[in-house]
Order: sequence, then structure tokens, then C-alpha cells
Amino acid sequence: MPAELDPVDRLLLDELGEVPAGRVAVLGDDTGALASALVEHAGQRVVAHCDSLVAERRVARALAGAAVGGEAVPTLAEALTDAALVVLRLPKSLDALDEIARTATLLGTADVRVVAGGRVKHMTPSMNDVLGASFERVHASLGRQKSRVLHAAGPRAVEQVWPKHRHHADLDLTVHAFGAAFAGTRIDAGTRLLLEQLDGLADTDGNVVDLGCGTGVLASVLARRFDDVVAIDVSAAAVASARLTTAGAVDVRRGDGLTSLADASVATIVSNPPFHVGTAKDSTPTLAMIDDAARVLVPGGELVLVYNSHLPYLPRLREVGPTQILARDRSYLVTRTVRA
Repeated sequence: MPAELDPVDRLLLDELGEVPAGRVAVLGDDTGALASALVEHAGQRVVAHCDSLVAERRVARALAGAAVGGEAVPTLAEALTDAALVVLRLPKSLDALDEIARTATLLGTADVRVVAGGRVKHMTPSMNDVLGASFERVHASLGRQKSRVLHAAGPRAVEQVWPKHRHHADLDLTVHAFGAAFAGTRIDAGTRLLLEQLDGLADTDGNVVDLGCGTGVLASVLARRFDDVVAIDVSAAAVASARLTTAGAVDVRRGDGLTSLADASVATIVSNPPFHVGTAKDSTPTLAMIDDAARVLVPGGELVLVYNSHLPYLPRLREVGPTQILARDRSYLVTRTVRA
């Protein structure tokens, strides 16, 4: 059954104005409903990009079922090249929005414009400022059903500042980050707590997997000790960032959790898993990953996680095998689970 348009989608469609003759890029459409509706206006000129591989697959299925054309593409640059109109579900990250805006002005047509919508509760005045750095004219629509649209037109002459990078002397590591990558060039507190526990990992000649690798910080440190490190993330921005951060020392893959890995094929899994999907708190992907870890770990293999202490992971981890708390601070736990 095709996904239904939500209030943000419907407002975006009503605020489009005249659809130009060139390429129409749809960004951040997690269901495919918006992209499919735009195909009715622009046919095969519609291209869609989602940072999440899971969302990308949903959109691809929706476009495949549309009467006329449309295509899902894996990179932001592919979507925005020669785009005359960008229809955007606003990201929660201002960095992600800045990269989209700059890339649109640099790769889109000379008169490219952006129509960006979101729920009012997730929108801030800073979004106008970010768009204003790349476009001369920015204005907001009237609100409707707790939703609003920002219009940006008149591309400015801008420089591309993404990806950014920062050297962390304490780790002797330069972290690279595209706009949508979690934590950017910072090293978040959970990752730092987990880094302190990596020396306690068992020696192994088998695969070591950094799941939800983000910008590749953990994978880079693991690669200094282990020969066969695989970094996996569902986010296109994270994968692109991790490939730069790990500098070829790690096999970086875009994937949906552990689903692409064979049974009993992994010696160690290390993860700082997300607990948000978009703007919503959602532990479902991590709980599914914990369940799947029992399948992909070899007997005696380790699953080492860091997560906010209020999250309901301990009971599920104990179903995989004996679990101990390695470290804790005011916000996070690091746990080690051995595959029974």
C-alpha cells in the first residue's frame, strides 16, 4: 500500500508554485509519498535522496510503483546536480541543512530554489539564517496543521565547506564529517567512554565490526590493533565521513544493521548505537541489532555497547549471553556481552 502524504508533505505540495522544467530533487522523504506525488508534476525529472539506506529503499519502492519514472540516488551531489527545484523535508541538523543549501547553489541551476518543510515544533529561526547564507531571499509560509515551509531563492556565490575536519591530538586522529553525520567532527561523550574500554577487548584474528560507525572514530582506533575491521552505518553521510577518517584502513559499508553479515561470522561487535530515528526517540533499531548479534557472533564472541543508562537494553543483552557493566558515568553505560 502506498504511503500517505502527511501534513508537511501536503503543505510542501501546496507551496511549490510553478514547477520548473528542470530536475526536481526530493530530499529527506522517508516514506516515498512526497516523491511519488511529485512524479505526477514532473515525471522522470524527479530524483530523490535519503541519508538513511532504509528510507532510500522505501522511496525506491514507491517510485518503482509510480506510473511515470522518478529515481532514488545514493548521494546528495547526484540528487542536486542540475536541480532547478529542491523539495526538502527539513533535517534536524543545521549542519545537514547548510551542506544541502551550499551544494544546491554550487551544483544546481543558476536559478535553483528550495522549498523546505517541517513540523513547527522542530523548526528554529536558525534554519532561516542557514538558508540565508546560501540564498539571497528566504521567507516562511503561514503555518498549517502545525507545519510550516521555508522558501529560499536567489543562489549566492558560496564556498563548499563540507566535509569539515578536526584533529584530536589525544587520539592522534583527524575526524572528517559531512553535514548529516552524527556529532560532526566532535567526539561525543559516549564514544569517549567506550574508547577507554577498547584495550579490554579479547585478541582475535576474526572480524571486528564497528556498527553504527558514524564518522569512523571507533573503527580508526580498532584498526590500530585488529587486521580485519568492518565499519557499518545506515547513513550515507556517515559512510562518506568514515571513509575519509579511516583513510583506507577499514572496510566501510553502508548497511542496515547486521543484516548483511553471515551467521557466526563475527568475533567482536563494538557500537555506540543511535536511539533517535529522525527527530523521534526510537530504540527499535538497536533492540533489533542486539537480537541479530546472537546470530552473527561466533560462540564466545563479544558485543560491547555504550548507551544512555535509561535505555532498556540490559534485559535484551542478557538474552544474548552473560553481560557485565564495564564502565558508567552520569549518562552512559558500557556493557560487554559474551555470546552464549
